[in-house]
Formats: sequence, C-alpha cells, structure tokens
Amino acid sequence: MTDQLRIALAQLNPKVGDLPGNLALARKALDDAKSAKADILMLSELFLTGYFPDDLLFKPQFVKDAIAAARALVADTAGTDVVLILPTIWIDVTGMHNAVLVAEHGEITAIRYKRELPNSDVFYEKRYFEAGPLPLPVTIKGVSVGIPICEDVWHTAVCEHLAMRGAEIMLCPNGSPYWTNKQHIRKDLVRARVAEDGVPMLYLNQVGGQDELVFDGASFAMQPGDKLVMQGKSFEPDFIVTDWTRTDAGWTCDNGRIEELTSVEEAPWRACVLGLRDYVLKNGFSHVVLGLSGGIDSAVVAAMAADAFGPEKVHAIMLPYRYTSEASIRDARECADRLGVRYDVVAIGDPVDGALNQLQPIFGNRPIDTAEENIQSRMRGTILMAVSNKLGSMLLTTGNKSEMGVGYATIYGDMNGGYNPLKDMFKMDVYALAAWRNQNMPGDCLGRAGEVIPQAIIDKAPSAELRPDQTDQDSLPPYPVLDDILTCIVEDEMALADIVARGHDAALVKRIERLLNIAEYKRRQSAPGPKITPRAFGQGRKYPITNGYRDGTVG
Repeated sequence: MTDQLRIALAQLNPKVGDLPGNLALARKALDDAKSAKADILMLSELFLTGYFPDDLLFKPQFVKDAIAAARALVADTAGTDVVLILPTIWIDVTGMHNAVLVAEHGEITAIRYKRELPNSDVFYEKRYFEAGPLPLPVTIKGVSVGIPICEDVWHTAVCEHLAMRGAEIMLCPNGSPYWTNKQHIRKDLVRARVAEDGVPMLYLNQVGGQDELVFDGASFAMQPGDKLVMQGKSFEPDFIVTDWTRTDAGWTCDNGRIEELTSVEEAPWRACVLGLRDYVLKNGFSHVVLGLSGGIDSAVVAAMAADAFGPEKVHAIMLPYRYTSEASIRDARECADRLGVRYDVVAIGDPVDGALNQLQPIFGNRPIDTAEENIQSRMRGTILMAVSNKLGSMLLTTGNKSEMGVGYATIYGDMNGGYNPLKDMFKMDVYALAAWRNQNMPGDCLGRAGEVIPQAIIDKAPSAELRPDQTDQDSLPPYPVLDDILTCIVEDEMALADIVARGHDAALVKRIERLLNIAEYKRRQSAPGPKITPRAFGQGRKYPITNGYRDGTVG
C-alpha cells in the first residue's frame, strides 16, 4: 500500500479508425508518463478506435485489429512501473463491450466494462455493446480505484457501488462531446458524485473534431468539499500530471494545475474552429476555399478558416452578378484584406445569362421566379466546386441554422461544400460571434488579431442579392423573431400554442413550422458541421423527410 500516487491524464486527439496513429499517440503518452515518473496513466474512452467508431464495430477485421492494438500497448508496459488504464473495445462470452483494461508489467491485471450505455441524442451504444455488471474497484499500487466509464457517472448507481465496495479514488475516462454550457454541466455532475460518495474523481475527456462532434477536452479533478483541484486546457491536447496524498480525510491533490476554462462567449468559436480544422486535416486536405459574398455568414466562416489553418491556407472568391451591390464587392475585398487570405473575383454574368438563354425555349413566357434566381446560386456552387477540384481545396459552405431551418438556401448551389462551420448556429449567434471575434483573439488560433470582420458587414441588412434590392426579410421574419420561433420548435419541442403564447403571431408560427418540415430533405443533403447546441440538425435532431404530422394546437 502506498500513500502517494502520481496520476497522468493524456488528453489527446485520436482519429476514429486510425489504429496505427492512435497507437502511436498512446505510446508517446506512455513514454511521457515514464518520464514524469507517473504511477498511473489514463487514456480517454475507446482511445485506440477513436470515439465513436460507429459501424466499424460491425466489421470483424476492425474489431480483431483493435484488440490486437490493445494487446500491443499492454505489452509496452513491460519494464516500467506505470500502470496503464486503457479504454478499448473488448469481447467476452457475453458479447462486445466498451471496456477498460488495466495493464501492468506487460500483463492485463483487470478488465472492467461500461455499465450505463447511452442511447439518446448522438449516442447509440446499445446498437453495438453489451452492458457490463456493476463494476468492482481495481487495486492499483495497493490503492482501491474505481473506474466508471463516461455515462456511468451520469447515474448514481455505478459510483455509489464502487464507493461502497471501497474505492478510494475515481478515475473516469470519457468521450464527451461539446455543446453549449457542457463544460459547466459536467462539473455540476461530478460535483454531485463526489459529494454523494465522498471520493475524489479525476475526469479525463478527449479533445478534437470527429465529423459533426467536437470534443473539448477540459479535463478536471474534484475532491470532497467542492474543491476543483485540477483543470486542463479546453479545445487543445494536454498532458496533465497530478500528485495525490492519502490523508485521514481521504486522497487529496497536492499540485493540481488550474487552466482558465474557456468562456461561454469564446467556446462556440473554439468549437467551430477545432471541428473545422480536424475535419479538413483528418480527411487529407490542407487548405480550403469559400465564396466570400460580403455578407456576415461567409465573413465569419472565412475568419474561422483563417484561425483554423492560417491565412495562407484560405482562398476566398467573390462571384458577382448584376444584382451584387458595390458595397458587397467592397466589403468582401476589405474582409479578405483584413484576414490576409487570397482573394479572387470570378464574375458569373456570362455563364448565368448563357444558361438562361438556353433555357428560354423551355421556360417560355412564364414569369421570372426563384428558378432564375437559383441559377445564380447554382452557378456559384459549380464554379467553387471547380476550384475545389482543380486546386485540391476543400470547399466550405456558409449557411447558418436559421436559414437551414426554413430552407432558405439553394440545394446544389450555395449549399455545395464539404463542411459548414455555421451549420448549428442561429443567425443572431453569428452576429454575436462576429462582434466577439473582432474584440478578442481566441486561443490556439492562427488568424490575425483585431477587427477582422468589417463593421459594415455586421451592420448591413442581410441579403442573398439574387434580385434587385432584395433582403432576407422580404421572405423571412426578422431574425430575432425567426430564431426564437425555431429555438422553441427545434431546441425545446414546444407546442405551437405555447409559442404563440410567448407573443408570436399564430399564422407566422404555423408558416415557420411548415417551412421547417418541408426543408428536411435539404438538410439531409447538407454538408456536415460542428454540433454546438443540444439539438443540431443531423446529429441531434432526426426527423423523417416524408412526414404527415402537423401540430394542430393552433387553428
């Protein structure tokens, strides 16, 4: 039995499916733990496969290779005094499990299974895993250690059981994605477990972007008495070493490093930048292209891209037509200059007019409507895709959640692209982020400081500029009104009558619900983007395209 423990937490950025790459990250962490003379090294949930591997888990060879990688890492603990806590998939006679291996001196000394399998929101672990029994503590260096896995701490039973069976300290590996206020929600959760069980907990979270999920890291430790004794970095990899001493009151942390948690205002920007950076780089691209219209959405995406990759890796293209205002052309150029990104102009007048001339025999004398307007957007999308193909840049699309909610976007046009950093961000939130970025330089970002988004772009009335003097409010209610209605329907699943009771016009509420429903087919075909809210389109909100239900609470 020891009265001293040095515990290392590896807050790293694995890539789903990259077994050799993740194994290399884990081996580097093991070397770092040796150098730090750590007693214990913990990796995050399902580290070697990455979280979450989805239907790769139905591929027998992948499962076989993942288990082989785990055994190889276990073997690497030979010749060291570091005890490795390795979260991985594992198979026994009952099936496949989300598991933790405890390894020491090259051997597996204990195996524990996740008890509580999440099966809501973005999680569907019951599709793949069998739930384990209530776990027992593991003895490490003579200390009784509980290892609840992620969701296990969101329910009282597992930690309570571990404490009752003698666990003196809890080590919790996680794959917990970010959304608004999630960092504080986790803290409140762990605070409750520590208060209930009287046992300190070290909470390790992974970091990085994985398709539409962003993992923010922000690992931490709490001990009884509501004491935050360690706080890791947010949205960045971190290697955190803490020393713990057994006292009459239990285990206490001697030297926890406390990093400042990202603010509620900064966190969405950091999440979007990290999600964008990892999606592009992990999929083999090194630079991006986007249409820069002189509007707020494309300006914010361009700023995020510059922060993610550096200005030299961002290519902005203005694609004017006869309805594009001089102000938009001027604002787009100024934005590109402030960001320091490459800027080109490709006029679309000739190709659009040529398409309209060729279509005239089919269109005939029918009145001009959105069909002609959409040709402009689709021509822009075609040109941007051509640049993407020729130069090898990933095309970014720039529609926000308000527009995507009501279908105010042209499929196969401005929706073209491989990734959309604003997909889960309402229009008014985009404005707020633009103002915030102009006043702040986010951590771990590569763009320029200062007012990178011209104030003229923030101040102007939003417009698609597909016809003379057009504004968004010709077709939509003011964005503060639209955002509130959409928040009520999408985020809160409120009945229409309750939304009307908030002061909204009944006919407008019904119209927005209709637009939301009929735009589902567009959202299914939209680019992925980072999940920022609890109810993101795609990852957090799955509705049928063919859907006959309509809320009848408003006549």
